[in-house]
Amino acid sequence: MTRIVFVRHGNTDWNIEKRAQGHSSNSLNEMGFRQAELVARRLSEEKWDMLYASDLLRAKQTAEIISSQINLPIIFDQRLRERNRGIIEGTIETERIQTWGKDWRNLGFWQESYASLRVRGRHFVEEMHERYPGKNILAITHGRLLIETLYELVPNETNNEDLLNNTSITIIEMNNNCWKYGLYNCTRHLKSEAITQ
Repeated sequence: MTRIVFVRHGNTDWNIEKRAQGHSSNSLNEMGFRQAELVARRLSEEKWDMLYASDLLRAKQTAEIISSQINLPIIFDQRLRERNRGIIEGTIETERIQTWGKDWRNLGFWQESYASLRVRGRHFVEEMHERYPGKNILAITHGRLLIETLYELVPNETNNEDLLNNTSITIIEMNNNCWKYGLYNCTRHLKSEAITQ
């Protein structure tokens, strides 16, 4: 059975500020590094066959900490990048309203569509399943990309959360020719004060 384990990157200052991160390569903050160390320790308890990651800095840093614990090289894949936020990247809601008005969402601003995210995520998962049947694959990625990928692949299983927690673990497994959840947004490796979005 192919098993793909997604880990969202650790916390950043832009997460705290609720800035549109998109393709920016901003670093983990102190909490993010701590979260990455804790999830790496948890993941080191299992055997992994492949480690993939987004090449954006916050995911790369998370993956490097995990790699050091599980002794696997990282394969960077741009399909695991976060949604491209176009010209709103780096801004917060109040700044967007001040600049473009309260209906700024209707203006587009060259943001990547959710449909595009779903295609990217599906292509990644399908390739992993085809190339590594029966293997355990780790993929370090981003919140919105992961949510849209899950909507695409597991449409009959809905989740109420809009965002996945930083360094949460979500597992999908191929079972009877369809993807099923093995785990969703799990943060048991974190203490309550270290759980962030």
